[in-house]
Amino acid sequence: MTNAAASKLTRQELENINAYWRACCYLAAGMIYLRDNPLLKQPLRQEHIKSRLLGHWGASPGLAFTYVHLNRLINKYDLDAIFLAGPGHGAPGMLAPIYLEGTYSEVYPNKGEDEAGMRNFFKEFSFPGGIGSHCTPEMPGSIHEGGELGYSVSHAFGAAYDNPDLLVTVMVGDGESETGPLATSWHSNKFLNPIRDGAVLPVLHLNGYKINNPTFLSRISHEELENLFKGYGWTPHFVEGSDPMQMHAKMAETMEQCVTEIRRLQQEARSCGKATRPRWPMIILRSPKGWTGPKEVDGHKVEGFWRAHQVPLGNICGNPQHLEQLEQWLRSYKPDELFDANGKLRADLKALSPKGTRRMSANPKANGGLVRKELRMPDYRNYAAKLPAPGKISAGNTHALGEFLRDIMKDNMDNFRVFSPDENTSNKLSSVYEVSKKTWLADYLPEDADGGELAPDGRVMEMLSEHTLEGWLEGYLLTGRHGFFSTYEAFVHVIDSMFNQHAKWLAMSKAVPWRAPVSSLNLLITSTVWRQDHNGFTHQDPGFLDVVVNKSPDVTRIYLPPDVNCLLSVASHCLKSTDYINVIVADKQKHLQYLDMDAATTHCTKGLGIWEWASNDGDAEPDVVMACAGDIPTKEALAAVVLLREHFPQLKVRFINVVDLYKLTPSCVHPHGLSDDNFDSLFTIDKPIIFNFHGYPWLIHRMTYRRKNHCNLHVRGYKEKGSINTPLELAIQNEIDRYSLVMSVIDHIPSLHVAGAHVKEQMRNKQIECCQYAYEYGVDLPEAGDWTWPY
Repeated sequence: MTNAAASKLTRQELENINAYWRACCYLAAGMIYLRDNPLLKQPLRQEHIKSRLLGHWGASPGLAFTYVHLNRLINKYDLDAIFLAGPGHGAPGMLAPIYLEGTYSEVYPNKGEDEAGMRNFFKEFSFPGGIGSHCTPEMPGSIHEGGELGYSVSHAFGAAYDNPDLLVTVMVGDGESETGPLATSWHSNKFLNPIRDGAVLPVLHLNGYKINNPTFLSRISHEELENLFKGYGWTPHFVEGSDPMQMHAKMAETMEQCVTEIRRLQQEARSCGKATRPRWPMIILRSPKGWTGPKEVDGHKVEGFWRAHQVPLGNICGNPQHLEQLEQWLRSYKPDELFDANGKLRADLKALSPKGTRRMSANPKANGGLVRKELRMPDYRNYAAKLPAPGKISAGNTHALGEFLRDIMKDNMDNFRVFSPDENTSNKLSSVYEVSKKTWLADYLPEDADGGELAPDGRVMEMLSEHTLEGWLEGYLLTGRHGFFSTYEAFVHVIDSMFNQHAKWLAMSKAVPWRAPVSSLNLLITSTVWRQDHNGFTHQDPGFLDVVVNKSPDVTRIYLPPDVNCLLSVASHCLKSTDYINVIVADKQKHLQYLDMDAATTHCTKGLGIWEWASNDGDAEPDVVMACAGDIPTKEALAAVVLLREHFPQLKVRFINVVDLYKLTPSCVHPHGLSDDNFDSLFTIDKPIIFNFHGYPWLIHRMTYRRKNHCNLHVRGYKEKGSINTPLELAIQNEIDRYSLVMSVIDHIPSLHVAGAHVKEQMRNKQIECCQYAYEYGVDLPEAGDWTWPY
């Protein structure tokens, strides 16, 4: 198919499109204002108006305009398409065509295609007990809510990857375009393979204003704007104006030209079998903000100005002139010509909607669980580290994970990808390159052949933008596929708010019965705080876990596997799960190994447990509980246990390691939480608990404050002490080292307060010795750094 397939529409075809769009605009305005009288069969009165006006009008006409024109091409070319709305509070412009094409009434029968259904449809929009003004999970066809701006383009590309027949049209708001994540995501076109992937058609909507400020892309020259997007690698097409009929003609011709050009580019690549980077088309749509709404209100310009952003007419019930103007505005769409007496859209207009799953709101790819296939996974046990005994040998935890991911990718070459911001090799996951390289469709240099690991058909997604990668992954998962994301611990904070938004999406989706479960978002946090030997203070921040626990317990999971076998067990579990965000904390450097695979599997299944080989309390009550979570904290806690045995052989120590952090919370707070009886049995009700933790210590207090023995819980963790350190010196500065733990035990066992004074002196002396050695030689004192379990 070539551009010659595009043809001008007849006057009647344009009038029908305009009538359909008018119906959309009427519904969009109606759902903002009306609670009754949906067809305006009566003069508008105060009792017909919502008591709270919370909708947003500004971007809605432009959204519906683009949606309607894409529908025409879906019908003409039998397109498989979905639509993403980037502008904030864009729901009215999306809900209107979704309602008209019938999908909304199918999933919500009380919102039928009649007067009563329209009344309910209007009443529940942006109203307590109803639905929000963003494209929330309750909206059929939505995979992008848009509550926080900046991620629409990256979500669109994630949806297009490995969906060769899918066209993802994404409407980008000009306010949204001022965000850093959106600006970077334009470069996603360097990662779209025209052979195996679908296509993304961005429509940049320049309506000129944000809440009450101009947008800068709308205030630069046509030439500068065109050159900007050419520089990004796009071929921009402009549709500009305000006269509806003229704009329909321009949009029909331009959008069809873009669609046929996309198909031509794909066909050329697929016929020759060589993937190069096309200059994909995009549309820049310039139309008035609040298009077709009130031109002026109380002598102030509204249409085409920032005042159209939210509710163009306020105080309807207290201002008769505003009520009259609202009625004039709504009647300007001539709803009596668009809907029959029962509230059903005219049959000839209804025929303009696509049918069945060709409706974008009914496309199963926008309800990704419907098309999701289980991963074909090897047995994680095949990658186990062989241990002669606990705590005797060291190994890199993430290297084996890389081999596991490699073989998962090999068996799932059309629905699994690995994402990382230029860090897969650094994070010791480079084994994945043995089966698939890094996706790269930009230019190549000869030296790239020497270890560059680049390929147009690569499945490893690397770009130094955590925002874009996270957006790709979310779009990929929400359309039914699987993925794995790894990043440095300190910089996972870059996507704090994206994590928040995705967690909210998943939590809301669980309450929507027709939303099928999607693959979990699996996030490996590595290059962790305790092994920043040369990176220093800027790379030391374990606080992402504090962000995670703020979100719904129904969707969040946190794992801190202490060794490679536990990491493999956890990763296998997470990759099989659905509707969660699984956060796995595991360092990339070599660490002591503690559990064989059978023991690791049992330990991870329980989530926490007593390590009998590290405990000496037997069947008696312990004098102290030594607990830990994280790889370095586990090593230091074990070393502390050995010192306690040497200096206080009669002391009974129970050693507990925690993998699943939510086990610490009560079962009434999180589904993984321990019951009070089980927690008390493990941690006692009156004995001191010394907890050595990977992150900030107050997180453990927050999770356990309801527990009976919380008053005896003493947590060691990161306290913002650090710079260029050796591992043990950093541990000493933050008091998670073995010597600090021994001193803490002495401080919290009354019988040792005085008797342990000499041991405390020895521990302080060892700390000084270790630090002086590190400052002199740049490495840890061998007897401490190379420590192994002696029993």
